[in-house]
Amino acid sequence: MLKLLSLLVCLACAEAAPLPAIGDGAPVDVALVLAVDISQSMDEDEFALQRAGYVEALRHRDFIDAVRAGQRGRIALAYFEWAGVVRDDGVIAWQVIDGADSANAFADKIASRPFRSFRGTSISGALGFGARLLEKNGFSAPRRVIDISGDGPNNAGLPVALTRDAALAKGIVINGLPILINPSPSVSRLDRYYADCVAGGPGSFVLPVYAASEFSTAIRRKLVQEVSGVGDAATIRVDAEAPTDCLLGERLRQRFSDPYFPELDR
Repeated sequence: MLKLLSLLVCLACAEAAPLPAIGDGAPVDVALVLAVDISQSMDEDEFALQRAGYVEALRHRDFIDAVRAGQRGRIALAYFEWAGVVRDDGVIAWQVIDGADSANAFADKIASRPFRSFRGTSISGALGFGARLLEKNGFSAPRRVIDISGDGPNNAGLPVALTRDAALAKGIVINGLPILINPSPSVSRLDRYYADCVAGGPGSFVLPVYAASEFSTAIRRKLVQEVSGVGDAATIRVDAEAPTDCLLGERLRQRFSDPYFPELDR
């Protein structure tokens, strides 16, 4: 319990980037944060697929219809990119999405971002930053969700399971999009890792992507499910099978990276 309380405090101070916040208590159906992996393990093709997937999903009629079908007919949406840290120029501030115009405007902001990457994979840092965004957004939302994508396990920052648990204690739901297009031979079940160590909360799920051709459709399905709250049989529910080593990434880093790159560039 002491560890959990300390993490709750740490979530308010540990991340590097400032937090743009808007909202005046306005009610929305869900406050949704999109946390997008840009670590150097992602190659340029995966970057392009991921970027196009989010842009296409936000413009798609299925997503817009899901937003409009909610009780209030609008959601609050924020976006940030992460790797070893979250940088201040990697954040797109909160915006209300209530139809095609606002969804397209948000998609335009993502599409116009330059491609870049940097070292490290701090899922824990991304979850902490996403939790802070949700705590400070100023909207009134019955559901608060972090949607996090990634192609590897946590290898920097706090242990991911502890940070995940701290976010869950705040009532935040975490869903995962593990990218397995070019899987690392050192991490055989990244989808299971995301299910056991990253995702959590009521109705949480993991939707793995195994092929480039699946990317755009998978992101759209994921966003529609998060906005509507309606389950999808093709996703992995967060019910643990065999225990997963949630420190796998840290152990791999100690073995393969630290002897050659003792410090992450910031």
